[in-house]
Amino acid sequence: MGNRLARILVFQNLVSVSLCLCSLFVASCATKSPPVIAGAPKHPDFIFPKAPDGTPPALTAQLDRGWQYLQLDDVRSAEREFGAALKQQAAFYPAEAALGYAALAKKNSKDAVEHFDRALAMDPAYVPALVGRGEAMLELDRASEALTSFEAAVARDPSLTELRARVEVLRLRATQDNLARAKKAADAQRWDEARTAYEQAIAASPDSAFLYRELAGMEQKAGQASLALSHYRKALDMDASDAHSHAAIGGILEAQDDVLGALAEYERARALDPNEVAEAVVARVRSKVALARLPAEYRAIPTAATVSRADLAAVIGVRLEGLVARARPRQAIITDVRGQWAEGWITAVVRAGIMDTLPNYQFDGATRVRRGDLALTLSRVLSLVAAEKPALGKQWLSAPVQVADVAPEHLSYSAVSMAVASGAMSLNGANFDLLRNVTGAEAFEVVGRLEVLAQP
Repeated sequence: MGNRLARILVFQNLVSVSLCLCSLFVASCATKSPPVIAGAPKHPDFIFPKAPDGTPPALTAQLDRGWQYLQLDDVRSAEREFGAALKQQAAFYPAEAALGYAALAKKNSKDAVEHFDRALAMDPAYVPALVGRGEAMLELDRASEALTSFEAAVARDPSLTELRARVEVLRLRATQDNLARAKKAADAQRWDEARTAYEQAIAASPDSAFLYRELAGMEQKAGQASLALSHYRKALDMDASDAHSHAAIGGILEAQDDVLGALAEYERARALDPNEVAEAVVARVRSKVALARLPAEYRAIPTAATVSRADLAAVIGVRLEGLVARARPRQAIITDVRGQWAEGWITAVVRAGIMDTLPNYQFDGATRVRRGDLALTLSRVLSLVAAEKPALGKQWLSAPVQVADVAPEHLSYSAVSMAVASGAMSLNGANFDLLRNVTGAEAFEVVGRLEVLAQP
């Protein structure tokens, strides 16, 4: 009886031990539970790389467990879990992104970028990898690339409000840094380097009219007028009230002999800001516009070796239009100017008494003008000026000029003396050279001086 009881007790013990061993075996075969995080996470700014829908539960569990290890700052265990997940499925990009964050936790930004890049190669719009890559690029002092990654993440997930604020700060910083580099390079005339820096600044702040204007200014200095023109116009597309860009475009167009376009831009600039373009500049271009509208024969006068009576009549009619119009008109019969390019101006100066026809009523516009002829014509213009400004006219008449080759009794002396005394014409040493032909440049210069005298 005693032996039987002993055998029963031994059997019960064996069963109990077997049950315990089975329990331990089952427990060892069960899936590991994720570790419990004690206290605050060590890396709260890291974005959890969520697995896509349809991921096998075992992979999801491994990713979760590794992430909790990472938040405990147990990076080695975290990397083991993430690596194991990738062994099961090489295309499991959340684990690759998670390894990127593990590298960031170890301050290994270069490795982090490689992991994030591999994740993005599998899903270019994966937000956790975009954000992580941006963080790694910041650590590597590559702010422009960080900005690109952050902007892509915000575009994909607009709910990232804190990241959106960082993007704005980065844009401003990138713009300021690039602008400083661009200006330094431009000052040193390193034009290609300056352009690259401006383009990077624009990439960071694409809606800035100011940056396009700065780029255009650099290109203008570098002699790249067509590029400058394009970028000034881009600046105006963004800010139509930019007086400086209007003025700059005016300058480029004037240099290209587009005086009509230049005048329009200068006038727009002055309408927005009168200080942007001097009135003298506008007046100069208006004169060019008026000249451009004149016949080709007139525009050729300044470079002509000699001038004709028709040429002189046209120059006086154009440059002294107001004075000619104010003169008391006289009857004029002219028989040989109909259809000629200078017909209107010839008629006007003859009616004003500034030039005469021949006894046969012909003007003879083709005859070359000599200095004696010019002095006579000028004396008549000066008489019109003196009628409006008696004190000034008295000075010319009361100061006879000594001329070596024109005696006081010469028929031309009075006209020559008045022309020289007024400053409109000058002597060649002591001589006047009555018979020398007048050049186009001389005619314009002399009539220009009369224009000044005739101003109200």
